[in-house]
Amino acid sequence: MADFVDHVLLHIKAGDGGNGCASVHREKFKPLGGPDGGNGGRGGNIVLEVDANTSTLLEYHHRPHRKAGNGKQGMGANRDGATGEDIILKVPNGTVVKDARSGEVLVDLVGPGTQYVAASGGFGGLGNAALANAKRKAPGFALLGEPGDEGDIVLELKTVADVALVGFPNAGKSSLIAALSAARPKIANYPFTTLIPNLGVVTAGETVFTVADVPGLIPGASEGKGLGHEFLRHVERCSTIVHVLDCATLEPGRDPLTDYDVIESELEAYGSLQDRPRMVVLNKVDVPDGRELADIVRASLEERGVRVFEVSAATHEGLKPFAFAMAEMVELDRANKPIVEPTRLVLRPKQLGETGFTVHRVNERTFQVTGEKPERWIRQTDFTNDEAVGYLADRLERLGVEEELVKAGAEPGVEVVIGSMENGYIFDWQPTMGARVAGPRGSDNRI
Repeated sequence: MADFVDHVLLHIKAGDGGNGCASVHREKFKPLGGPDGGNGGRGGNIVLEVDANTSTLLEYHHRPHRKAGNGKQGMGANRDGATGEDIILKVPNGTVVKDARSGEVLVDLVGPGTQYVAASGGFGGLGNAALANAKRKAPGFALLGEPGDEGDIVLELKTVADVALVGFPNAGKSSLIAALSAARPKIANYPFTTLIPNLGVVTAGETVFTVADVPGLIPGASEGKGLGHEFLRHVERCSTIVHVLDCATLEPGRDPLTDYDVIESELEAYGSLQDRPRMVVLNKVDVPDGRELADIVRASLEERGVRVFEVSAATHEGLKPFAFAMAEMVELDRANKPIVEPTRLVLRPKQLGETGFTVHRVNERTFQVTGEKPERWIRQTDFTNDEAVGYLADRLERLGVEEELVKAGAEPGVEVVIGSMENGYIFDWQPTMGARVAGPRGSDNRI
């Protein structure tokens, strides 16, 4: 069974808002108690939170459907409904959230405690107590709760490390991490021993940095061969790439120079890694043939403009200067990174005359109204209640929808769609500008 997953498709559904309550206060000797219906509770959110103790997305691989709690309905005696329970999903540091349909990056979650609301719960509907005013003293309706956000997102883990160790299987990457840090990855003498990226914390002088072992790079890794295609993404955040070359391999057709060229071609094919500084480690020089081979290829590698270190993970030979060289490159990268200024909230008031909705003429007999407010009001309306429908007509008329329809050339009896053409609400329009509900209940001549 897999114990490491770094790419999952997650189906999320935030909680729906609770409906408002239409209630009248009833008490002995108080025949006109007035409306006392409470508001519905807000639906719960789906929240992603970076957890330092989480290192895999395995939990969401097994349970990809997540739903937050719905808000409760309002009640009489001015009692509001309870808020739906939020669902907090713990994710590893370095998780990238993408929209499943478009592939757009929604957020990059870096830093323990960082949160992102992936799906917002729907607002609760107002009860009739909140809808009462001087003209409508006892509303016989309440607003419905709004549905919560729903959709599919992709979670993709990219390891947060300063240095990436790349190389062929069995080149000694895991052994180097074990020798340089307190990490204890699995080490064995067979290909693809490392099945997950290993992280180790290295201290060199006053510099503390992290090193990642990127497993399974072989020829064709960028095209999906071996394990490299799945884990090349973990190199993207690293500021320095270290080639670990095996100087004691017995495989035919393998030598340090060939290995270096193969891995470089795979990194180039993957893309976006050309600007990272490189270093080369000639590993296993404790073996006599390994030291001889390292002496032969060192000059050729230095001619390519890379720093070369001869080390042995087994005997710890050469590890100290190698660690300080990595620390030097990490410090240089940190010093060159731009200073991130705190985010400033910019308030941009709406322009004078901006309505917040648009009227579009689809054809001779059909007009479409789109906008946040009209579409939201439609979702809140109980169309089985005539008074609620009249209240919706009031709101649309006050917003200026009827006036804009007249300007667009709409005539009585045309078809008006509020929302999308596929899922919107369709009305036969009869202009009633200025005829707001102010009389007794049931006297609205628009119904």
